[in-house]
Amino acid sequence: MAYAYRISIFALIFAIVLLPCALAQSSAPAPAPTSDGTSVDQGVAYLLMLLALVLTYLIHPLDASYNFL
Repeated sequence: MAYAYRISIFALIFAIVLLPCALAQSSAPAPAPTSDGTSVDQGVAYLLMLLALVLTYLIHPLDASYNFL
């Protein structure tokens, strides 16, 4: 009887101490890093390439020769 009493007390203490730890929420993850400069550089490069493409299509008809006949 004393053995069962000790086991039940041990189980109760074990549950009281460790159960809240098991149900605790984990810490929040670190926030995502903001712009590191590489993405900004890539965005500027894409805009410059788009600008070059538009200018090429706008300027190209001006220097084309229309003397086909």
